[in-house]
Amino acid sequence: MKEFNTTATCIPSKHYMVDITERVMQIKKMIDKGKYFTINRARQYGKTTTIATLAKLLQSEYTVISTSFEGIGDSGFEDEETFVKAFCRKLKTEIKTGITISKDTEEKIDGFIINRKEDKAHLDELFDVLLDWCSESEKGIVLIIDEVDSATNNQVFIDFLAQLRNSYINRDAKGIPAFQSVILAGVTDIRYLKSKIRDEDQHRLNSPWNIASDFNIDMSLSETGIKGMLDDYESDHHTGMDTAAIAKQIREYTNGYPYLVSRICQLIDESPEMQENASEAWTEFGVDEAVKRMLSDNNNTLFKSLTGKLANYPNLKEKLRTILMRGETITWLPYDEEQEQLFMYGFIRNNHNAVAVSNRIFEMLLYTHFIGENNRNNDLKQIAAETKNIFIEDDGWLDVPKIMEHFIREHNRIHGENTERFIEEEGRERFITYVAGIINGTGTYSIEEQTRDHKRTDMVIHYLGRKYIIELKIWRGNRYNEEGEKQIMEYMDRFELTTGYMLSFNFNKQKKPGVERLQIDDKTLYEGIV
Repeated sequence: MKEFNTTATCIPSKHYMVDITERVMQIKKMIDKGKYFTINRARQYGKTTTIATLAKLLQSEYTVISTSFEGIGDSGFEDEETFVKAFCRKLKTEIKTGITISKDTEEKIDGFIINRKEDKAHLDELFDVLLDWCSESEKGIVLIIDEVDSATNNQVFIDFLAQLRNSYINRDAKGIPAFQSVILAGVTDIRYLKSKIRDEDQHRLNSPWNIASDFNIDMSLSETGIKGMLDDYESDHHTGMDTAAIAKQIREYTNGYPYLVSRICQLIDESPEMQENASEAWTEFGVDEAVKRMLSDNNNTLFKSLTGKLANYPNLKEKLRTILMRGETITWLPYDEEQEQLFMYGFIRNNHNAVAVSNRIFEMLLYTHFIGENNRNNDLKQIAAETKNIFIEDDGWLDVPKIMEHFIREHNRIHGENTERFIEEEGRERFITYVAGIINGTGTYSIEEQTRDHKRTDMVIHYLGRKYIIELKIWRGNRYNEEGEKQIMEYMDRFELTTGYMLSFNFNKQKKPGVERLQIDDKTLYEGIV
């Protein structure tokens, strides 16, 4: 029986996985055109699985050398001779898989590995042998190297790229046989190499990999693709799940990040609920619970990498904090080094020329991280944690009106004397902090990206399979308030809810703090004034 996999390569015969045939065929078109390029995507974004699938597809038309720099280590890049030997050992492993190579060429490769008494092995000598192999081969040779990140701070690797660049230029300009295509895969985009061997005051290197074509193929998993994977699972397990609805929910949480998609499915499949009642496990509630378990896993290496990278970029970390906690907008700057780094690691994306966190799960992780490390609202955080049981009704529902009432009272007691400007900047952050203290361990929350701005934010609480929509906004008069009521009604329709909530931060001295219940057509709206 197949299973969901979140480590190493996914194998169709062993693992439930999204069909990536279309993606691989797009990559093959680049190879057919003789392109050299880099597949650089974030960790656990399906690079290795894509490469394995691609190599298998290409075998009928090309001789495929698919290897990896993993395991070579820093010592393997110490000098040319050491690297040539290490690279040739990798080639020997590939040759054992049955790829076509002449006896003479194989003997020359063996010669690089054996210690010489005279001349040392040099890169140009290695490339003479490789290009001779390309010349004599009946099929075009495609070189694929995974895990190139381990080599990026070494001069010998830069020299290796220069040799590839030179052979590429000679192939197109002079017709000298060379590799049909070269693909280098890893997290780091090696077109923008910065080497530790250079002086600190030197700027970005003019990388020898500037001959590489842009790789713009979308490697995220589509909603349709996720549904196909779930259909495959359903045909084996017969849980009765609505695969279309579950696929839509998973896509909304993950934005198609491959590891996150597979991890959610894996957690559901391996959950106690799956063993007891599969039909209950594969529901929207089951997905919410899987996300909650994933976010509470202290050993998740991907999440540790995210928070660790933020520690290296304190300025951008603070900017991300203002995006999430205060609804501010940061312009997307493609040549900003910090943005470039976090984009390369898969943590941010370009959303209509504004910086956005890559997916909802990363957002939820960052909200928890920012709230946890911030001491500014410890008073509200502590009060929420100490009193959270009073907000749970007998049937397990959250009493959101009571949450708003207590927040208004405690907020005005603690911060009532603060200036309007200070409250406007931090009010919504305080409410998010307060709610987090109440639902922590049982529920999660997210912020609707479409509404996150200086004027309004829609907070969605996910609690024991139920959703609560709370619009947080700054009071800007009755007319704007009516528009807000209309917008929250539209959101209630979208989520098929009959009750919604709106919390306004009002700086009018004549305001009347509290919570009011309104009936608008067939819907109930609770409006709170801070």
